[in-house]
Amino acid sequence: MTESTNELQQEVAKAVADAELRQAVAEEAAPQAPTFEVILASNSPRRRELLDAAGVKFTVRTPATPVDESLEPDLAANPEEAAKKLAERKAGAVIQEVLAENYTGMLIVIGADTMVVLDGKIFGKPRSASDGKHMLRSLSGRTHEVITAVSVWMVAAPNAEDVSLGFRTFADISHVTFRDLTDEEITDYLRKGESFDKAGAYAIQGEGAALVGHYDGSLDTIIGLPATRLIKEFPDLVNAEAAEC
Repeated sequence: MTESTNELQQEVAKAVADAELRQAVAEEAAPQAPTFEVILASNSPRRRELLDAAGVKFTVRTPATPVDESLEPDLAANPEEAAKKLAERKAGAVIQEVLAENYTGMLIVIGADTMVVLDGKIFGKPRSASDGKHMLRSLSGRTHEVITAVSVWMVAAPNAEDVSLGFRTFADISHVTFRDLTDEEITDYLRKGESFDKAGAYAIQGEGAALVGHYDGSLDTIIGLPATRLIKEFPDLVNAEAAEC
């Protein structure tokens, strides 16, 4: 090996070492992305499971006073906008309570609302067994929409008097087609007891899967939270922490 070759190797080694040193200094000097705390403004076990499965650390908190879910006529006639508005109300109510406690830090609050819609009519949670039976009869053999709206509110509060607030809301829509159901099948399903806290009176992730012929779109949306889209649009959620408030 010649002397010139040794010199060249030494120069290359020094250049590499210098480059590594510059990179290490730059990484140390670079500002770190702020870490958000996260609140899920929903008591839904399905939404908790979906958000947890997506790798998000969060705390569940719902407003002390239940959110008014009544809809003005113009909203009732536009299910997608209605779902968005209810998601915003749910997240916004939690935001109000948190800020009233003089919160400081970086916070994300997630609100969501799911609606089943057939022929433009919104199907909420059944009020009784007969209401649930009527819903399932209406859905039998038909294709309906499932709309889940998600409202994400972000708070930056270096101190209690200096608060920046913003939010963005989106809706995701899937389509579900029921099999032709007999009255006996509907009655048997209602006896299973999973209908009464579900929009449209069925749970596709439970025994209600047997009622479904097929679906198009995101299963997460039908269950109650389009987690994949949520993470894609709000990547800060992946490195977030569970809120202590």
